[in-house]
Amino acid sequence: MSASEVATSLLMLIAGIGVFLVACKLMSSSLEALGSNKLKALFAKTSKSKLVGVGIGTVATAAIQSSGATTVMVIGFVNAGIMTLAQATTVIMGANIGTTITGQIVALGLFGSSISTTVIFSAFAGIGAFITLFAKKDSIRKIGGILAGFGMLFVGLYLMSSSMEVFAELDAVKTFLASISNPLLLVLIGMVLTAIVQSSSVMTSLAISMVFSGLISLDQGIYLTLGSNIGSCMVTIIAGFGSSTNAKRTALVHLIFNVVGVIVFMLVGMIIRLASKGGVTFGTIFAKMFPNALNTQMAMFHTIFNVVTVILILPLTNLLVKLVTKIIPDKKQPEDANAPRLYYIDEHLLSTPPIAVQQTKNEIVNMAELAMHNFDLSCDIICKIDFSEVENFRNNENQLNFLNKEIVKFIIKLTKLELSESDRKFLSSAFHTITDLERVGDYAENIVEYAENLHAENEKFSEDAIEEIRHMQELIGNLYQEVMKAYVTNDLSVVDDAKEIEESIDDFTDRMQESHIRRLDEGICTSDIGVQFMSLASNAERVADHFMNVAESIQTYAAQPQSNAHSQNAKKAQNKDKFYRGKNSKNKKKHK
Repeated sequence: MSASEVATSLLMLIAGIGVFLVACKLMSSSLEALGSNKLKALFAKTSKSKLVGVGIGTVATAAIQSSGATTVMVIGFVNAGIMTLAQATTVIMGANIGTTITGQIVALGLFGSSISTTVIFSAFAGIGAFITLFAKKDSIRKIGGILAGFGMLFVGLYLMSSSMEVFAELDAVKTFLASISNPLLLVLIGMVLTAIVQSSSVMTSLAISMVFSGLISLDQGIYLTLGSNIGSCMVTIIAGFGSSTNAKRTALVHLIFNVVGVIVFMLVGMIIRLASKGGVTFGTIFAKMFPNALNTQMAMFHTIFNVVTVILILPLTNLLVKLVTKIIPDKKQPEDANAPRLYYIDEHLLSTPPIAVQQTKNEIVNMAELAMHNFDLSCDIICKIDFSEVENFRNNENQLNFLNKEIVKFIIKLTKLELSESDRKFLSSAFHTITDLERVGDYAENIVEYAENLHAENEKFSEDAIEEIRHMQELIGNLYQEVMKAYVTNDLSVVDDAKEIEESIDDFTDRMQESHIRRLDEGICTSDIGVQFMSLASNAERVADHFMNVAESIQTYAAQPQSNAHSQNAKKAQNKDKFYRGKNSKNKKKHK
């Protein structure tokens, strides 16, 4: 055999691995985008039931064809507080079972017939490509992407198996591989190769192809597959590195689970060989269980290995959690406990865009709660001229500014990924929502500044003025409740209720200004106090406007927009901003 033929086979192997990896990614992203709501609902069902967690991990991994992706998303869930460590452990166990589906698909593709099943399934790549190219509906294009990815799996498999057939004819290659009979060495080779390509599916499929072509024995393929299970943990370790303590623990759980499973099977294999004096091995056992089907023998070992490992370790889940908790203890409380942080979103969630979108919305809701809390604090401070909570207020303001920047950064990264049309529309509106909420924080900060001005002049509002401020605060609190109800549930009918409250706030702030003028005429308050009161009333009205923008933002993705009410309301708020900055520039800080 010439050197050019060997080089060609090597290039075919590299091409096959590349096509296989791209196919897995294409199937994964298309399935996630198509079934985003189902995927969200699936992971929402994580509970204290260990079997439920295993089932969720199995189904999710079988669907997206990647245990690494499932495990990375689980680390993101733990890091964001969606899952407990115990729940994540059971899902990871299920992911190891789900990943065996790829091996079964590969084994199916290697069956011989008058027309190769590999060729038949490879044709789905072309069918899916045509659907993706010509379909108009986004959901149909996603189905095309799934079919194309499925077909490309077999194209990659064909290239890999073809290259293996060429290598199988080389005496030097066969002699070299035959010399590698030590199970531990084979496990190490499988582990290193999997860590390099970062896909146990590729390594398992490659091992099945090598066994099928006669390049290696069934026993060699089995131990390479065992090694690939440990090597697959590299993706998880990378994902957990630099994350929260629980995320690191999750990565360690995955490593321990896979290593223990491999050790148990290697010990059992050694005992079997010793007891039979070398006559019985895993290879001979599976050859008898599935005669005349080398591909099935390898695939079934992979499945049985992972299922048995889960059965053995599942009852020990709580002990495993305690072990990793001791190995990676909780960090000491940082010196700055008030340092800004994200509560729901995490970089690792980007591996699962539908979940990342939902968590982005949760983070925005958290930001809204913080903005409303600071507005309430500002009203308390100016009514009582009591600055005991001002440090808490400043910390909240820092957190709002931090969230404003970090959520936007996360959304920018998220919009570059494969998303459903509704998720993309939501993220587009989210940019404006975050700005609205950050403005609410700015206006609360202005109100605290007005309180500081009153305190410096040894002044305070009259009882009538304080009563009006409290009533205005109550109205804005009611508006906030309706806004959040609309935003969280995507209920457009609630938007109309919120609009009525917002209009009543506009009316009341107008009356506040009229009352202020009356008090000036009666000499109840001074002009200096009046400036602060008028500024506060204007701030409050525009806080209501920005909250209303948040509610109306759902019209862009919850249903067909009925009007351009949101843009009109936003314009209204902007016009008031310009007017207010011109009128009160001496008493108001610039917007951030």
